[in-house]
Amino acid sequence: MDINMNMIKELREQSGAGIVDCKAALLEANGNLDVALEILRKKGIAKAGKRADHAANQGVIKAWVDSQQQWGCLLELRTETDFVARNDKFQQLAEDILGAAVSSKVRDLESLLALTIHGQVIQEAIDNLSGVMGEKIVLSNYATLSSQGTVASYLHGGGAIGVLVAINKPSAGELAKDLAMQIAATNPQYLTPEQIPVSEIEKEKEIYREQLKKEGKPAEIIDKIIDNKLSHYFTEVCLVKQEFIKDEQQTIEQLLAGATIEGYYRFQL
Repeated sequence: MDINMNMIKELREQSGAGIVDCKAALLEANGNLDVALEILRKKGIAKAGKRADHAANQGVIKAWVDSQQQWGCLLELRTETDFVARNDKFQQLAEDILGAAVSSKVRDLESLLALTIHGQVIQEAIDNLSGVMGEKIVLSNYATLSSQGTVASYLHGGGAIGVLVAINKPSAGELAKDLAMQIAATNPQYLTPEQIPVSEIEKEKEIYREQLKKEGKPAEIIDKIIDNKLSHYFTEVCLVKQEFIKDEQQTIEQLLAGATIEGYYRFQL
């Protein structure tokens, strides 16, 4: 029987077992999900699944950028408590996963989970440590950026916040690092005002309009006030419109001086 990724994903969600174990169990069960789950339970592999609904709000974020500053990756390994997050085995697992990601330069989370470390598929290694530590452990986020310009990363708070950013300007490590720090500090929702959905802008306008009417502002100046309020709104949610955290007299747009931000990722525990 053909076992597809949707079947494997559903079994993983129910059991907490790894991709390889789920596929093997489904093949043995001829595609029957309930039988496959029973097979995993009998083997003890589904143990971690009992914790599948527990919140994993602790953990660590790891980042890596190559020596040419043209490729980097960012990953987030989560667990339930700070006690486990600080454990040497948990931290080493995060480092090993990062090493595998760097060696293979995989582009997505699913591909990363299927890689092997120390003779184990990464998902299996995560599940095994979960069983040992008695807590849910999950590789929750993974991202990569590549550029002919410059890629930089920044970690804050011992790995509580991580940022990866790429700009089109080569050999601009200091600028890219400053941008990564800015993103970590301000958590912009958008890069430019043009990226904001029209529906969101219209919603903001409607809110401002109602506020101004209640304040008794004359109808003929309301539109002008709304435009001013939108400009302020853009400085809050759009990276290029923000004040630079190291120099409030300068915007990020001015700091870029013609360079372009090609993309960024921000992870936070």
